[in-house]
Amino acid sequence: MGNRIHPSAVIGDGVELGDDNVIGPFAVIVGPTVIGTGNWIGPHVTIGTPASHRAAPHPTAWEGELDGHGVTIGDGNRIREYFSAHQGTQRSTDIGSAGYFLRGSHVAHDCVIGDDVALGSNVVVGGHSEVWSLANLGLGVTVHQRSKIGPGALVGMGAVVRGDIGPFSTSVGVPARVSGVNAVGLSRSGVADDVITRLEPYIREQRPWDVAGVPAEVIALVKRWEAG
Repeated sequence: MGNRIHPSAVIGDGVELGDDNVIGPFAVIVGPTVIGTGNWIGPHVTIGTPASHRAAPHPTAWEGELDGHGVTIGDGNRIREYFSAHQGTQRSTDIGSAGYFLRGSHVAHDCVIGDDVALGSNVVVGGHSEVWSLANLGLGVTVHQRSKIGPGALVGMGAVVRGDIGPFSTSVGVPARVSGVNAVGLSRSGVADDVITRLEPYIREQRPWDVAGVPAEVIALVKRWEAG
């Protein structure tokens, strides 16, 4: 299927689109940007504009001036109105597949966002940060630059992340601190209740897991995280 692009949207030079994308009114997507297939991109979304960095180039990409490292976006994302993603300064800003990005959320330059990530309304992810697959950031979370949020982590609304948050943990507060286990996320990933109970001290203390009984896909994510 072809792409459905509203006539008021701006699609600049250097933008590569897959198939079956929906792009809503007044969206602005400028290059260099690569977007996969089956994404829903809502009204007033802005993708690929310059990094919030004084030394970064600020080309008028909507007029064909291309500079910087761009943005890559995977497949099947739902990107709601007023979302924004800045292009990278040292590498592309990368967003995976099957994510859900709510109104007004922002991904800054040089970030890496994994698959099946949820960003609540008004979440701000600072530059050079990593949000691993299956993570869920609640309303208004602020992530300081160069922070890392582990796979399956749940960060409660209004929290301020100033460092690393371990996999499948629940964190709240200012600054965010681990307060428990993301049991819902673990269960949705196929982890049995008794295994979740056994994993709780490992997750709370952010130390290497005892992986007995954990599905292979979850083990692979956690091992990648532990390997740094």
